[in-house]
This record gives sequence, C-alpha cells and structure tokens, in this order.
Amino acid sequence: MKQAWSDGNHVELLINGEQYYPRVFEAIAQAREEILLETFIIYDDKVGQPLRLALIDAARRGVRVEVAVDGYGTADLPDEFIASMTEAGVRFHAFDPQPRLAGMRTNLFRRLHRKILVIDGQRAFIGGINYSADHLGDFGPQAKQDYAVEVTGPVLAQVHASSCRMLAPVLGGPSAVVPGGDVAGSISAVLVERDNRRHRTDIEACYLQVFREARQRIVVANAYFFPGYRLLRELRNAARRGVAVTLILQGQPDMRWVRALSRLLYNYLLRDNVQIHEYCQRPLHGKVALVDDEWSTVGSSNLDPLSLSFNLEANLMIRDRAFNEGLYRHLSELSAAHCKRVTLERMVRGYWWRAPLIFLGFHITRYFPRIAGWFPAHRQRLQSLQADNQAPVDFNGGKT
Repeated sequence: MKQAWSDGNHVELLINGEQYYPRVFEAIAQAREEILLETFIIYDDKVGQPLRLALIDAARRGVRVEVAVDGYGTADLPDEFIASMTEAGVRFHAFDPQPRLAGMRTNLFRRLHRKILVIDGQRAFIGGINYSADHLGDFGPQAKQDYAVEVTGPVLAQVHASSCRMLAPVLGGPSAVVPGGDVAGSISAVLVERDNRRHRTDIEACYLQVFREARQRIVVANAYFFPGYRLLRELRNAARRGVAVTLILQGQPDMRWVRALSRLLYNYLLRDNVQIHEYCQRPLHGKVALVDDEWSTVGSSNLDPLSLSFNLEANLMIRDRAFNEGLYRHLSELSAAHCKRVTLERMVRGYWWRAPLIFLGFHITRYFPRIAGWFPAHRQRLQSLQADNQAPVDFNGGKT
C-alpha cells in the first residue's frame, strides 16, 4: 500500500560528508531513547571510527541502538570493530551475509542499499551517503559528490515505521518510541520504499508519474543511470512536449563500466533534445531529482537495474517550492562549473561500431524487469552479531 503525503515537515538538504556527518554525530549524541541506523557501508576509517564511538557512548547511557548494515557493502569490517560495539550494548545486524567463494563475494543482488538514521522517532536522515571517508572532500579526486536530507515533522511516523519493519525480525519486541507528530515546517513529504515483497516498483512508479506530468523542467542527478525503457520513454516524451530535461551523470566514474553503460542510451535521449551533462570534478554518487518548481526527491535509489529491480531502497519525496528552488540552484551551479555537456554530434562519432552495442543496451532496458526474474532470489535475512552469538534470523521472519 502506498503512503499518504504528510504535511507540516521541515526538510534540509545536506551536501556531502562535510555537512552530513557533523549533523549525524550531533543527533546521535543527543539521543535519549532509540537509534535505528540502516546503511550499505560502514568502513573502519576516520568516519567509521567516530560513528563507532558515538554509538558505543549512546548504548552506555541506556539508548537502544540498532544498526543494520549490508552483508556485501560492509563485508570487510574488522571483527574487533563490531565486537567493541556489541559488548557495549549496540545491537549489530548484517543483511544477508554470505561466505566468499574463491575469494569472491557471492551476495551480489538484492542488497540493503537504504541509508536511514532515525533518532528517538523525532529526527531522521535519509539519502545516499554511507559512513566512509570517501564522502569527504579531503579524500582526494575519488571523493564522492552526494546528498542527504535531515527531516523533522509528522513524516517521521512513516520513516520510523519503515525502519521498524525492516528490523522487526531482530528487534525482540516493538519499539517503545512514539514518533512525534508536531508540525515542524510547511513541507509536504512522503517516504517511498522499494523492496522485494510489497513495494517492488513504488519508486519507479513515482518517477514515471512526475515525468509524465512535468510541464516546465526535469533535472535528474544520478550516479548509476541505466533505467528501464518506460523511464527513458517518459524522459523523451517530456522533452518532445517542450519540457527542459537535464540529466547530470557521471563523467569521472568510480567504476568505468557505469559510464559505458549509460552512454549506450545517450543517442536515444539526445535526438529529442534531452540535455546530458557529465560531472567531471569527482565521482557522482548522488540520487536526486526535481520536477517543475515544487517536486523533489533525495534518497538511496539509483536509476539502474540493481536499485529498481533488486535492492532495498528508500527515497523521500518532497513537495515544496523553496526546497525545489534551492536544489535546482545547486545543480545548475554544479553543471555550469564542473560538467561537460554531451552533444549528439559528439556521440555519433564512431557510431557505426557502437550501433550494435547501443541496440543491445536499449533492449536490455526494455526487457530487464522480466530478465531480473531469472536470477535466484536468495534468502534475505538479518544476522545479528551479538556478544551472545545470537542465531541468524531470516529477513522474512523465520529462524534459519
């Protein structure tokens, strides 16, 4: 069932780790009852270590601390790192951990890719930023460009409920926290999830709807852009009816195959005047978009097959003119200062040898939802790594 829009919220955009981590650590330090944290990655570095210490301190002062990480993204976290938290009372859970096969990780699909932090049911952070030093500018040329939001207000009831459902198999009982419903601002918001049970297409459906209804502008800044055929068609159709459609994609990718796949789709969009800008200052890791002068989204979902067909994702959808305008101004400045525009003339060079690949890439997007069903749906579970060595718990609710 889809969530209803919630009025009366305050939402603040946080850009990169420099803005995100200080606010997160401040919120954790102020927690009094409960911390629910979900993330794809925690690294043992200058971001992960302060997070570890902040969570340990919270647990020692009696706060209930639940941490869920992905078994693929956080596979290399040292045992000592985890043990120091669980011994202090932090409850640490790994989503679908799997043993390596010949040194290779096998749990490639259906990942916990959400990045959500809920503090006392009164304050939440949602976005695409992991807990790792590569989200800080001083990391060097591979530092990621990324986004998150800090949220207060009635929509916290949706965010808190979502995290509790995610953690339900290992919570050991319902949360005692009652999310605050006090009006905190004037923004309308709704949390939209993607999972492999009841919300398989919710995020994609939201994008399709707003693209279809767009009348002025669409701006998408997305790290991994290889969407399904329906999303491509709606972007093209919007441009055909006069909407200014701008895509900000990776020009300095953290994985080279990402840009190679995205470029297979460029010709289809450029022919109908979709503007494509490749961000070249550093790797783009953001997952944000805006439509016209009111709707925006910030979250964890890329526009690629993994996010749209496999992973557990969460995006906050926002209706507010001021937030939309602030995000539009930032993306416009980013595009003007650090992007190279891709032209159709540039892309048709060498088209003769790329044409078969373009044809193949386009039709993969068309049929991928059906292809995705061929992949084995491995068991999804949360395994609690506790001091008492608690047994693994199946994500769907049963003991393994």
